Amino acid sequence: MVQMLDEGSGLLGRMEICIAEAEKRSGKNAMSMQETFTVYLIETRLTDAAADGRSPAPNFLWRRYSEFELLRSYLTVTYPYIVVPPLPEKRAEFVWHKLSADNMDPDFVERRRVGLENFLLRVALHPVLSDDRILHRFLTEHGTVEKRPIFTAVQADSRLRALNASFRVRNPEKCFLEMKHYSDQLQSNTAQLLRARARVADRLYGVYKVHGNYGRVFSEWSAIEKEMGDGLQSAGHHMDAYAASIDDILEEEEHYADQIKEYLFYSEALRAVCRKHELTQFELEMSSQDLVCKKQQREELATGIVRTFSLKGMTHKLFGHEAPEQKEARLRLLEEMIEEGEETVRVKTAEWREHVDKACEEMRRFKEQTDRDLREALVNYAVMQISMCKKGIQVWSNTKECFLKM
Repeated sequence: MVQMLDEGSGLLGRMEICIAEAEKRSGKNAMSMQETFTVYLIETRLTDAAADGRSPAPNFLWRRYSEFELLRSYLTVTYPYIVVPPLPEKRAEFVWHKLSADNMDPDFVERRRVGLENFLLRVALHPVLSDDRILHRFLTEHGTVEKRPIFTAVQADSRLRALNASFRVRNPEKCFLEMKHYSDQLQSNTAQLLRARARVADRLYGVYKVHGNYGRVFSEWSAIEKEMGDGLQSAGHHMDAYAASIDDILEEEEHYADQIKEYLFYSEALRAVCRKHELTQFELEMSSQDLVCKKQQREELATGIVRTFSLKGMTHKLFGHEAPEQKEARLRLLEEMIEEGEETVRVKTAEWREHVDKACEEMRRFKEQTDRDLREALVNYAVMQISMCKKGIQVWSNTKECFLKM
């Protein structure tokens, strides 16, 4: 799925990356309880050294799926304007009922290995993510992932999740409204496509297995026929081979389904960028509003004219005004608070503008990637279906010839 033609940019221009194999292991978790888990062997090799005539030995290290999750959480929080590539599913979703959903099943583990490698390649191709220090350490240094900067970043981002449901920005940027709409459409369309594919796979499986029944009938029939025996037996062999091919066909289909699933999970990555924008703009609006209130308080204190009702203003009318020294002290305090507020607004505005500019540019890049990848996956899927139909026609043509020779 990753466009390998772009390897000249990003980390892939300097390093080859692959996940060579997966291995099941047993050990004790943090609760000292026995558990079974899967680890993945990451293999990297520096390509710039090979270009100089040297042949460096590849670097090997094992990583668990949870370590990939930790890396992605860190990237999402550290680069909030980037649509961080998703990880493959931890447990199978949108599968047809004949496919195992066990996360320890060898076929599922192999599909997840391919998905994790695809994740690393996408990150390594990204012009910003590919230069991250933690990513380099994840790929090349043995031992556990450095958790301190990751946990610090994730904890700092907890306020985003806490506030997400409690606020609505007043004037969201058009770019992010379009991004949210695009994310909803992407999720809806890919989910519907995957559900339809699962239903079709069930029916296709049934059709192919019916041919297995034909094969058994023809084979049994050939045993009691003398003149037609050879033809019936040949026809039965064609039917059996056709019925047995469905397992390989649906396994190949699952490869294309995994490519569609990747973009189903991308929709959540898009929404994470939008949520960060909402938080940034909300904080800017609150800071601006607080600054306006402070300036109004300064004006009221300086002129003695209270334009809005307040308990403090009512107290002054009932018990008299404060002494000049107190008034001067309050004015100085307000001036300091206004200066701090103006600096806060400048910082928040710069942060908001940077996020808007970078996120909109990232969205443009992501849409180009999505159009290219989904078009390629769907075209290849259609080509596979055409090839499958041609083989079915050929099987029935061969069977017809067997009948004509009887």
